[in-house]
Amino acid sequence: MATDFFQYQVNKLWYRLYWLFLVLCNMALLGGYIVAQFLPVATTYADMFHIDAVAFVFGGVGLFYLLVIYWAVLHYSLPFASLIGSMILTLAVLNGLANTDQGLSTLPYVLVWLIMTGFSGFFGLPILFGTVFASFLYVVLHSNFDPARVSKASLVLLAGNIAVALASYLFWRNRFISLEDQKLSQLSGILQSKQQQADVLIHSITDGIIVTNTENKITLINPAAAKMTGWSTDEAFGVDASLVAIFSKESGEEIPQDQNPLSTVLHNNKPVNQILKLNSRDEKQHVVSLAASPVTLPNSTEPMGTVAVIRDVSQERAAEQQRADFISTASHEMRTPVAAIEGYLALALNQKVSTIDTRARGYLEKAHTSAQHLGKLFQDLLTSSKAEDGRLSNHPQVVEMGAFLQQLTDGLKFSAEKKGLFVEFLVGANNEAIDATNKEKVGEHVLKPLYYVHVDPERIREVITNIFDNACKYTEQGKISIGLTGDAGTVQMYIKDTGAGIPAEDVPHLFQKFYRVDNSATRTIGGTGLGLFICRKIVELYKGRVWVESEVGKGSTFYINLPRLDTARAESLQQSEAANTPPIGPSGTSAKA
Repeated sequence: MATDFFQYQVNKLWYRLYWLFLVLCNMALLGGYIVAQFLPVATTYADMFHIDAVAFVFGGVGLFYLLVIYWAVLHYSLPFASLIGSMILTLAVLNGLANTDQGLSTLPYVLVWLIMTGFSGFFGLPILFGTVFASFLYVVLHSNFDPARVSKASLVLLAGNIAVALASYLFWRNRFISLEDQKLSQLSGILQSKQQQADVLIHSITDGIIVTNTENKITLINPAAAKMTGWSTDEAFGVDASLVAIFSKESGEEIPQDQNPLSTVLHNNKPVNQILKLNSRDEKQHVVSLAASPVTLPNSTEPMGTVAVIRDVSQERAAEQQRADFISTASHEMRTPVAAIEGYLALALNQKVSTIDTRARGYLEKAHTSAQHLGKLFQDLLTSSKAEDGRLSNHPQVVEMGAFLQQLTDGLKFSAEKKGLFVEFLVGANNEAIDATNKEKVGEHVLKPLYYVHVDPERIREVITNIFDNACKYTEQGKISIGLTGDAGTVQMYIKDTGAGIPAEDVPHLFQKFYRVDNSATRTIGGTGLGLFICRKIVELYKGRVWVESEVGKGSTFYINLPRLDTARAESLQQSEAANTPPIGPSGTSAKA
């Protein structure tokens, strides 16, 4: 039988029954004494069973413990909480046995004592032996240590107690449960259940899942991945992942064996997210989204393998391509009639070509503005479509961004000055200011660093102009700063305004397609929601990054980072570009033209 109150117990139902028994016994003591104070008839029975003030106190303390304190101790140990209640009632029972006469008046206490002995078995052998010893001690003390004075009732109590204790031992010895074993059993069941759940989910999910070990050999492949690769799950198990999952670029270009994304993840210990083509064993091709990550143990950075999730996006890609083709075709076809409308409206507004009254001129000017806006929309749609599918024209060359931005700022300042905005150009880490109008540096003369990048100047001009125009639109007063700085590997440009700012919830979505901030300012200012999307695509074309930092009421700052060329690399590229430039003929045209 168990003897540790904290590690072993029986079924909780027995403790609940015992708790109810203790409550009823204490209520009988407490209630008997209270009733005897008001009913003379009950006084006789109270005196017979010796329900006095002491019994009243024991009953009150026991009941208070069982109804209040018991539940707090219960969280610590259920057997221990029951044992304390049992000990309080034991004192009350011993008080009753010691003060009642032999005979019928002793019977209730004897019955309670025997029932408590029967339940003592679930407290363990020491407590069970303790109840027998307490019975023996009671008999000895009651007879004043004289065997001749031991009554038959006392002998019956002692014999009955020993018999009940033996029966209690036999009854409870196989009913104990180890709490640790129970917890381990529950944990084992949970783990087994979790494993089964994981197996069901992995095999039911429609995305392909491939898990490899440190040797890049497959240790798990679900049916979806098996279907995509053309291998069965049994065949693929233990095979090198590069032989099962054969990837190529979305354009169809082969990926070298040493650049296989799964082995790259294992080698670099970094996740990979790419859109690729998966070439299956049955010569089918699937456009897939691959998300592969290294598998590491807790508190360790050493990769133990890789897990890859492969999603077939062939249908989505086909649908995107159809939408892009439609937008591209529609934009291209609509530009011609819109350009014609814009041209005829310009002729109609030309006083040398036509004569119109003042009212008609106003109508035509509005129509001309709308035609220009429509032409800009179609142009943006066409550009965004080309940017998405990689058809954007791109002629990179070495550009020194200091001189480039200075010249660009000189051209952009006029649109800002129409609104009364001041424009400044800042260069270098110390932000030396150059007045965009007078072209003079404000402050001490310092040597300007050269910030070389390899980009298409027209594309970068488009990015800077777009962001600058937005700054002009949404800035009512103050200034716009165009800045240039950088370090050994990066050239950073920024356009800072003192406008209304952008709400924090809109900032993460600002460079998404067709997204516009919805507030009173944007509703009155036209726009397509494509400008910043195109800017992002152009900057990413040169492996750069564009982002914004803004606070409502304090303006916005748009940052553009581009990879920087060192002077030697820039001169080498310039010489290469010069060597590939066709010579200019006498007429000013290329000799190859």
